[in-house]
Amino acid sequence: MQGVYGIKPFHFVHILDLNSNVTRVEVGPLTIALKTNESVVAGPHPMVIVPPGHYCVILNPCCDHSSEGKLCKLKHGFRDIRFFKEPFPLCPGEILDGAESFLVSGDHKAAIKALPVIGSSSALILEAEVDHKDGDVQRRSGELWQIEGPCTYKPTCHAIMKGMKQAEILKPGQALRLRAEQELIDRSDKRRVTDEEWLVTTAGAYLTGVYEAVVGIEEAWTLTPDVALHLRASERVTDSIGVDRFPGEEWIVTRADMEMLYPTIGIEVVANVKRTVLRRNQFCVLLNPVDQNGRPQLGKRKVIEGIATFFLHPGEHLENGIQVAYILTNAEALVLQCLEAFSNETERRSPGERWMIRGPRQYVPTKFIKVVEKREEISLADNQGIYVRNVKSGLVRSVMGPQSYILTENEVFFEKELSKNVEEMLKRGGGMVVTYRCPHNTACQVYDFAKKKARVTFGPDLVILGPNENFNVLSLSAGKPKKTNALMSLALMLGPDFITDIITVETSDHARLQIKLAFNNRFEYDPNDDKSAAKLFNVPDFIGFAAQQVASHIRAAVARISFDEFHRHSSKIIQSAVFGQKSELKFSANNLVISNIDIQSIEPVDLKMRDSLMKSVQMAIEISTNSIEATATHEATRLAQVAYGNLERQKISNEKEAEKERGHLLQLQALSAAVESTGQAVAEAQAKAQRMKIEGISRIEGAKLKAKAADIMHSVELNNLSLLRSSELDFEKMMHELNFERAHQMSDIEVSKFSAMIKAIGADTLKSIATAGPDMQAKLLSSLGLESVLLTDGNSPVNLFNTAKGLVSEN
Repeated sequence: MQGVYGIKPFHFVHILDLNSNVTRVEVGPLTIALKTNESVVAGPHPMVIVPPGHYCVILNPCCDHSSEGKLCKLKHGFRDIRFFKEPFPLCPGEILDGAESFLVSGDHKAAIKALPVIGSSSALILEAEVDHKDGDVQRRSGELWQIEGPCTYKPTCHAIMKGMKQAEILKPGQALRLRAEQELIDRSDKRRVTDEEWLVTTAGAYLTGVYEAVVGIEEAWTLTPDVALHLRASERVTDSIGVDRFPGEEWIVTRADMEMLYPTIGIEVVANVKRTVLRRNQFCVLLNPVDQNGRPQLGKRKVIEGIATFFLHPGEHLENGIQVAYILTNAEALVLQCLEAFSNETERRSPGERWMIRGPRQYVPTKFIKVVEKREEISLADNQGIYVRNVKSGLVRSVMGPQSYILTENEVFFEKELSKNVEEMLKRGGGMVVTYRCPHNTACQVYDFAKKKARVTFGPDLVILGPNENFNVLSLSAGKPKKTNALMSLALMLGPDFITDIITVETSDHARLQIKLAFNNRFEYDPNDDKSAAKLFNVPDFIGFAAQQVASHIRAAVARISFDEFHRHSSKIIQSAVFGQKSELKFSANNLVISNIDIQSIEPVDLKMRDSLMKSVQMAIEISTNSIEATATHEATRLAQVAYGNLERQKISNEKEAEKERGHLLQLQALSAAVESTGQAVAEAQAKAQRMKIEGISRIEGAKLKAKAADIMHSVELNNLSLLRSSELDFEKMMHELNFERAHQMSDIEVSKFSAMIKAIGADTLKSIATAGPDMQAKLLSSLGLESVLLTDGNSPVNLFNTAKGLVSEN
């Protein structure tokens, strides 16, 4: 485009020569007229200004930017870094990195970047873009390195800034875990291979290398006197105290070894180990104790007695934990077993041998001895005992009281086996002898399997089972109707007692009935005759046996008669069927006697018959109920009418009283309104008078207080003035006294001085002064330090010359 362009100072334009296709740069201040073959392709734009401490990047820079008026070529793909200098224009083809639209918009602020400032604990990571020489170091393309602060970095066109990193701050008791990303030499000049890990434990700031990766910060373990660390080596390493460790080896570190343990590569902390403390009268059995090299001695035992403290090493553990020393009394003993053969001054033992020691004493087992059991004396009273079996001979016996018995080393309790039914009834078994308190008026049978003989005990008495004896359990019928094996019992009730049962009978006209019976029973026996006593248990289920016998007699008798006859004479028929012509029924098998029978109820089994009977009963009940209900309804209606009349009368009475009270209320309201109207006026007047009175009193009090305050102020001022004047008078008096004292002392000094001078001059000198002329006298006096002036004390002058003559004449 043809025209005239005015270029401001620090501005430039790009002009294209259309004939030569060459673009030139024109820098202001300048006014330029374009030729017909020229056109402005960019600008005018402000020059690029790089302030101090900043830089910019030029892409595709010219080969020789400083040459003016010469053609220059662009270095495509290259960069040029420019720092603080005079403002400069962009050559045609150059691009300002970060402000690519600069030649369009003219804004280049985004391209100006501050120089990187690297702090004291920071580093700048650089990557070589091309092979180049960095000072004395040859850099290869892609190589990484870092520049550590504090400094300001000036970028170059050969390196790319990858980023800034900060130093890792390690506190005391922390360790920095690092990993080598490639082979390198760390800050301690130690060669590291790829993926090798190591720890830095020095407290403070640590700036990692460019190929050092931070795995993490690990805390050190602080060891206390009561806590140790259980460590395990995962590879062959040398631990913190300089001992070589093999993979899988375990050991502990205590406060005696070090105060603080830093993590080590190849060593892992398994657990914290607390100090084991044994107090007085305590001991423990240590299994697999370690030797001097820290290796566990498998299978060995060690006994440690208190007072003692120690840490458990890996592989060691306590048998039964911390134990208390065995304190045995006179009634206690310990059963011991020998684990290993040993001998001492008092005894010699073989493996597996058992023996017993008794109290009173305190005992701690050695590593060769195992305490099998602690036993105490068993106090057995009368009729108490225990079953004891000798483990060597197998003999079982019962030990009965009264006595105190303690099992020997070869004796154990014999657990007597009882059936579940017997155990359920006894609620005891094993250890102590089996006893059963046979109740009053009962009998209990016990059978001895060894002697094959039974014995019967009559209550009340205590049955004690021998080792080979068992109870004869009675399986009795129970329920209504009776069911077999429904009741288990150890004792046989001798009576008198009664048995209740429900039986079903059928009459000759096929009417089926249920009869509920209760009949008395007892046993006849001689307690001194063994055969008579044993006969009681010949029938195991005497209840079922008696119920069946009675039921069969009744069924046979009822089957021969009709329902009407049985209904009229049921009691007589049943009594005759059971007893016949006798007064009681006796069973010879077990001497059971049934003496009486009671018919409690008779009900039809057939539902239709039962329904018809129930309907007749219900009709009778309904008729009676309806009659009672009609009477009650009539009485309720009568009472309701009476109550309604009383209620209406009460309402009228209440309304009368309410009207009377309402009139009284209106009178009181009128009186209250009158009192309220007069009371309000009186209250307002009284309030106004009271307010004025209070205001007057307040003003009087205020005036009094003001007068009192003024009096106090005047008194204070008078007192202050009095003190001030008194102080001034005292000060003046003191000053006069001081001046007088000073003048007096000065006069004494002058007199003393003059006397001393006269004495020092002497009589001859004074005589010469007196005989000399005035001039000579003045000189002499001057030489003596006296002036020929008039000295005065403020009232009468003194002539030194005359004084001198007088002095001479006096002498």
